[in-house]
Amino acid sequence: MPITLDPEKLKIVIEHRFNYKVCRNCGAKNPPEAVKCRRCGSRNLRLKKFKSK
Repeated sequence: MPITLDPEKLKIVIEHRFNYKVCRNCGAKNPPEAVKCRRCGSRNLRLKKFKSK
């Protein structure tokens, strides 16, 4: 069953796959509430980009 047909499952998938921060220096994944990178300690973080169709 495609996930696109069930809006509740789609909401869960989007939150799970796109709700994190990425370090601009080393590219490490960090939790969404992170202030600094877990790998290199940089404070240069951004949210994961998400393009809706």
